Amino acid sequence: QFKLVESGGALVQPGGSLKLSCAASGRSLGYHAIGWFRQAPGKEREGVSCISIKEGNTNYRDSVKGRFTISRDTNKSTVYLQMNSLGPEDTGVYFCAVMVLLPDELCPLARRVYGPWGQGTQVTVSP
Repeated sequence: QFKLVESGGALVQPGGSLKLSCAASGRSLGYHAIGWFRQAPGKEREGVSCISIKEGNTNYRDSVKGRFTISRDTNKSTVYLQMNSLGPEDTGVYFCAVMVLLPDELCPLARRVYGPWGQGTQVTVSP
């Protein structure tokens, strides 16, 4: 069973940057994808980005394209989310989760196919 731990959340001013980390343990990452999701108060949890561990293929929701970059360090079993040009709309609890992914498959941003999940890290974008 995977265990995922997120870190890196903080309070940041609009226009600022943050780098989140998702460390996986318990099993070896192989044909898997790690996804980043966020949940703002009173809103549904939404997919932000995901990456295939084997091939490094990525997927982003439209609102973060060009601002966020997902990457992985397979030696550390860690996936990162570099977030630039942050705005108040990026505020929320950010979660990471894992799913099995077949070769050459694009990872989805649908939360229902992911699990287990980390505990989340708070990102607040405010002046």
